[in-house]
Amino acid sequence: MSQFGELVLLIGDTHIPQRSVEVPAKFKEMLVPNKMQHVLCTGNLGNRETLDWVNTLCSSVHTVRGDFDTDLTLPESKTVTIGDWRVALVHGHQVIPWTDQEALANMARQLDCDILVSGHTHVNRVESMDGKYYINPGSATGAYSAISAEVVPSFILMAFQGRVITVYVYQLVEDKVTVNKTEITKS
Repeated sequence: MSQFGELVLLIGDTHIPQRSVEVPAKFKEMLVPNKMQHVLCTGNLGNRETLDWVNTLCSSVHTVRGDFDTDLTLPESKTVTIGDWRVALVHGHQVIPWTDQEALANMARQLDCDILVSGHTHVNRVESMDGKYYINPGSATGAYSAISAEVVPSFILMAFQGRVITVYVYQLVEDKVTVNKTEITKS
């Protein structure tokens, strides 16, 4: 563990090479092996090389299958315990309508989690409802989606410290990395 607690990377929806060429160099410079303890990947990476790169980032990598993934060995969902928190991971295409808060809450109940991490929309978000948290890391490459052709590349880093998590949303805006910080607390 680092001075920040247990670090968890949330990443996905790179769609390489179908919709994007590569993860931006500025992100790759930041995402180096063994800096975080866990990686939670929402799928739709696009190719084996990108999955292999994600798997080099740490020894605890959890990836789910997206609607464009062809690797049928990847699970549809996965739930992991990190510290005091149960974190469920899905791609997000199973949540219909995709951004509907009630549909997300239903999925969180089904997976019995404190935090539901989902992708698919390519838009990052950190929201809460009824004591549960809903987090989407967006698209690490800024790949276009069914919702928008103008997607801001993003990923999320979470620092778990007991019942408190600091959530850092990294975005690449006009070739500059911006970071927004949010704190969430388990009730």
